[in-house]
Amino acid sequence: MFNDKKKYAQFLRFCTVGLGNTSVDFAAFFILSWAGIPYLLAQVLSYSAGVLNSFIFNRKWTFKVTGKTNLAEIMKFIFINSFSILVSSCMLFILHDINSLNIWLAKIAATGIAITVNYLGSRIWVFAANRPITGNYM
Repeated sequence: MFNDKKKYAQFLRFCTVGLGNTSVDFAAFFILSWAGIPYLLAQVLSYSAGVLNSFIFNRKWTFKVTGKTNLAEIMKFIFINSFSILVSSCMLFILHDINSLNIWLAKIAATGIAITVNYLGSRIWVFAANRPITGNYM
């Protein structure tokens, strides 16, 4: 899947950051749900907390972007993460409300799908300016 050690190491860093983001997301979701916040609102708020963590750590550590953050990068990041939250929220709704899957199992599945969308968008588009174009995205 990976043709060199640098890309593999980058993917492992992304996964590590993703675990941190997911931990932030799940902790916030649990607290908000426990506090009586409707689950779809809790999903948006908890996911947003993970997004902030994601931008900081993926920019500096995973994709090693140097220099100041620019507006285009922020807008791309916001777009990819907005799309990811839309996908995860729709999946959560479909799995839990329509298919009656346990909320936590639905949350896990929706999160896995959002991670995939987010990685591909980040690697191919958001932080792509920091790496040479090789035609191979993995």
